[in-house]
Amino acid sequence: MDGLVAHCSARLLQQEKEIKFLTAEIDRLKNCNCLEASSSLEQLREENLKLKYRLNILQKSLQAERSRPTKNMININSCLQEVFGCAIKAAYPDLENPPLIVTPSQQPKFGDYQCNSAMGISQMLKTKEQKVNPREIAENIIKHLPDNEYMDKVEIAGPGFINVHLRKSFVSEQLTNLLVNGVQLPAIGENKKVIVDFSSPNIAKEMHVGHLRSTIIGESMSRLFEFAGYNVLRLNHVGDWGTQFGMLIAHLQDKFPDYLTVSPPIGDLQAFYKESKKRFDTEEEFKKRAYQCVVLLQSKNPDIMKAWNLICDVSRQEFNKIYEALDISLIERGESFYQDRMNDVVKEFEDRGFVQVDDGRKVVFVPGCSVPLTVVKSDGGYTYDTSDLAAIKQRLFEEKADMIIYVVDSGQVLTTEELKAAQTSVAYGCIKYADLSHNRLNDYIFSFDKMLDDRGNTAAYLLYAFTRIRSIARLANIDEEMLRKAARETKIILDHEKEWKLGRCILRFPEVLQKILDDLLLHTLCDYIYELATTFTEFYDSCYCVEKDRQTGEVLKVNTWRLLLCEAVAAVMAKGFDILGIKPVQRM
Repeated sequence: MDGLVAHCSARLLQQEKEIKFLTAEIDRLKNCNCLEASSSLEQLREENLKLKYRLNILQKSLQAERSRPTKNMININSCLQEVFGCAIKAAYPDLENPPLIVTPSQQPKFGDYQCNSAMGISQMLKTKEQKVNPREIAENIIKHLPDNEYMDKVEIAGPGFINVHLRKSFVSEQLTNLLVNGVQLPAIGENKKVIVDFSSPNIAKEMHVGHLRSTIIGESMSRLFEFAGYNVLRLNHVGDWGTQFGMLIAHLQDKFPDYLTVSPPIGDLQAFYKESKKRFDTEEEFKKRAYQCVVLLQSKNPDIMKAWNLICDVSRQEFNKIYEALDISLIERGESFYQDRMNDVVKEFEDRGFVQVDDGRKVVFVPGCSVPLTVVKSDGGYTYDTSDLAAIKQRLFEEKADMIIYVVDSGQVLTTEELKAAQTSVAYGCIKYADLSHNRLNDYIFSFDKMLDDRGNTAAYLLYAFTRIRSIARLANIDEEMLRKAARETKIILDHEKEWKLGRCILRFPEVLQKILDDLLLHTLCDYIYELATTFTEFYDSCYCVEKDRQTGEVLKVNTWRLLLCEAVAAVMAKGFDILGIKPVQRM
């Protein structure tokens, strides 16, 4: 079925392109001024009629495609934008790129959604010396709204806002679709490849909160793009190359001279690094040997390469403990992977005339950036800029990525004691949620107290709410098979205001995910899950799902449609948790 949906989506896209082209052709013929001969005029008229006929056929075909049932959840906001887009184009065909603004309403009295395009169109017309009141524009847009299954009624409010009230039957059908077919999205990213570069700690150094935050956000971002149908490659660009390895290898040779035959028992790599750094700063002879080791490493001397691998393996084992605990999936591809590609990058820049020499360095000025990239140091060595450029080229031209996302962060350092506590005594979901619920553009304070708070927008509260929702059917003695049967046969009633509010909130899930795919701000998903949980609480406090005898506890009545609303909430929350990498307790 997925293949059929993908095929229909491709046909839909192609038809939309053809309709746009044909409409432009009709406009061109209509406005053509080169009608010198009557034969030419007749030819143009005949062509015009054929184009209009073909356009009409395509529009009907397109409408049929859109009306075909689908197992996927639909983005209601996108559907409304399409409807209003058609209306605005019909009402004001001469306007180029008129504003199309459709948003969820903030208050019930303003309907479910609002179209706020009239004011912007008024301003556009004003520049054309056409003064039109925004309310008149809103009325004109409403007159041109095509028939659709989404809207029950529309109203004009204030200076020209168009309030949209959804059809209850439409919302009910979409909730049933969710319950029967599960939480699914259209394959938005089909045949598209995304590379997510995240975590990226440095070998032989501490993993601090910045790395932890990058790791958690990058994992969730990868899960979201996978759910949307993208081919995702998760890369860990570890710092596993450079001059610091010279001092580490030289220190290894001194401390464990038989390292080639006996595996060295490096218990604390942090202490080992500090020892080698101290020697590098105070012992001139050691510093010389460290630089010699760097040269041998770059020439891939077998003994030096073994020492390098030993050091990397010790770090890797420590990183993997954290990755396994947090359920992180990554492919390690560090700076060393790109060493052989750096020569080619520098040569290509030189051949294209991009390289300038500055005080012995080879630099490249990037348009719009005041600080140049240093691709070759004055001593002939390469830099982080060089390896990053080689990585970008490899990802674009070898991996053929359509999008590359770098998840980077700087934050307070996590002490050894805090890291140990995080690994052993704190619920991992709370750690993840604490990161994800904050705007990734802002810094935050690492606080166990806030993570474990069972009030407000925290994992502890949401996991409790989720468990509570999951328990409702069990307490009513309703099993999974009974729920599946009810989903197929029971109409979801949305007469109570809290039922209606909850139903609409559930169906906003695809809109939320699309926004995150656009701006990569995952805290929006956390905010949505919290809103969904609080909206559910309002519903549950006002609408009886299961009615029991107060004395005996016997179940007297089950309001099945409300029980199904509970299940829909749980299904969306579960998918949200999955994207965030949080594992709730499984239903028994």
